[in-house]
Amino acid sequence: MQDLSRLSGTTALITGASGGIGAEFAARLAQRGADLVLVARSGDKLEALASSLRSAHGVRVLTEKLDLSEPGAPRAIFERTVEHGIEVGFLVNNAGGGVGGAAAKADPAGVAAMVNLNGQAVVESTIRFLPGMVSRGRGTIVNVTSASAFLPTPYLAAYAGSKAMAQSFTLAVGAEVADAGVRVLAVSPGVTVTGQKSEDILPAMARLGGLRQPEQVVTTAFRALGSRKASVVDGRRNALFARLVQRLPDRTARALGRRMTTRLTGF
Repeated sequence: MQDLSRLSGTTALITGASGGIGAEFAARLAQRGADLVLVARSGDKLEALASSLRSAHGVRVLTEKLDLSEPGAPRAIFERTVEHGIEVGFLVNNAGGGVGGAAAKADPAGVAAMVNLNGQAVVESTIRFLPGMVSRGRGTIVNVTSASAFLPTPYLAAYAGSKAMAQSFTLAVGAEVADAGVRVLAVSPGVTVTGQKSEDILPAMARLGGLRQPEQVVTTAFRALGSRKASVVDGRRNALFARLVQRLPDRTARALGRRMTTRLTGF
């Protein structure tokens, strides 16, 4: 278990930090005294958040405008921290996105970028920052996955698959470093208000697990970090759904996923 009440002397790196869950993680960590490295595609939003957190909490904040779906982006942000002499002790891989629709009609480039963002960037960022944490004997990594990671979902196939990759990877790495002083946690939100353009489907999707707020997701994550959990699903209804689909026969689970997606999104 971790004591996260004070994080002075720790630097936290958060991807997808310009809004939603990422911005909430930044605010909570700054409140606890952590210095920050904030990464996202929106430079203006990052700078506005950084200025607010510096003024409110007196912490140092470095911003990096970067698209983590692009090859080489995780290496670029790691090299940037090395250049500044920053030791990252708390990593939040939150950047993510989703595209839906029939796989036979999907744009290959768009799907590849999404898989890079949801899967490859999480894996590479974790692997790049993990050795330093292990060598210091302390550190925290939070990988934000999705409740979709637990269900192969027709018409959201690549999205759910990329999140399942991140989920499995996070649990495996956490087991590897369990005795090394490094805490690794997978956090799986359901439908959450984040300000993304894709939120036009939120009212329908929210019927399943309830519409959640970033504050609730981050509270769930911090509570889990204070326990021995390796993985946590945000929201009672989402957690119940995740447990249920894992117990269903594979064929039944896939059929459920298809009915759910077509009914709620119109794909």
